[in-house]
Amino acid sequence: MADKKVILITGASSGIGKELARCFAKDHMDLLLTARNKDRLESLADELRNTHNIEVYVCSCDLASPNGTELLHDYVNAHNLKVHILVNNAGFGISGAFTDTPWNEVQGMMQLNMVTLVDLTHKFLSHMIEQKSGGILNVASTAAFQPGPNFAIYCATKSFVLSFSEALYEELRGTGIKVTALCPGATLTEFQNRSNMDKSLLFNRGIIPLVSVESVAEQGYNAFKQGKIFVVTGIINKLSTFLVRLVPRILVRKIAAKLMKHT
Repeated sequence: MADKKVILITGASSGIGKELARCFAKDHMDLLLTARNKDRLESLADELRNTHNIEVYVCSCDLASPNGTELLHDYVNAHNLKVHILVNNAGFGISGAFTDTPWNEVQGMMQLNMVTLVDLTHKFLSHMIEQKSGGILNVASTAAFQPGPNFAIYCATKSFVLSFSEALYEELRGTGIKVTALCPGATLTEFQNRSNMDKSLLFNRGIIPLVSVESVAEQGYNAFKQGKIFVVTGIINKLSTFLVRLVPRILVRKIAAKLMKHT
C-alpha cells in the first residue's frame, strides 16, 4: 500500500488551526488533524470531507505531554501516512506575574510551544528533504517581537518559534521546502479567555482591535503558498512590530508591562 501524503495540523480543533484546516481543504489536500478534543476534531473532519471530498484523518492526543509526539508519530506510521506539510499551530499562553504561575503550567507551555514544535519538525522534515518538496508553517505571534512582562513565558516561546523558523528557512533554501512563521496579533479566538489576557489593559480596554480568525488564517496560508519567511497579520500589528525595532528597549518593556498588566 502506497504512503498517503497529508497536511498535519496541530491544535486543529478551534481557532487559527481550525481555519487553516479549512484553507488547505479548499485546495483539496488530504489532512491529518490533531488536538485533545476528539469530538471537535471529528465534527470538523466530517465538515471538510463532505464539503471538499477529501480524506481527513483524526488523531486525538495531548501534545503537551512528554509522549504526545510519539503517539502522533505512531499514528502516522500505522496509517501509512507521509506528512508533506506540517502546520505547528498548537500552543497556549498564561498571563500574569511569572511567580504567580504554577510551575506545571509554565513547563507545559514551554513543552507545547517549543519542544513539541521542534520535535515534530525533526520527525517529519527528513521525508520532505528526501522528496525535495513540502513545507512547515509555524504559528508564532506578534509577541515574538518584544519581551512581555506579565506574559513573559509566552512571549519568550514565540520569540523562539520565530527565530527557529527564520533559521530553518535559510538552512532549507534551495531544497524545495517552504518555511513560514505566521505572526498574528490580537485575534478573535478563545485564546484571550484561556490565557486570562481578557483581564489585561490590552484586551479589556479594546486598545487593539481584534482581527477575525478567518482573516488571520487566510493571510498565513497565502504567505505560506508564496514562500514568505514570515507574515504579520493586520495593518496595526505590522506598524507596531516595525516601531518596536525603532523604539528603545527600555520603553518597549515599560509599554508592554502596562498593556499586559491585569486591570
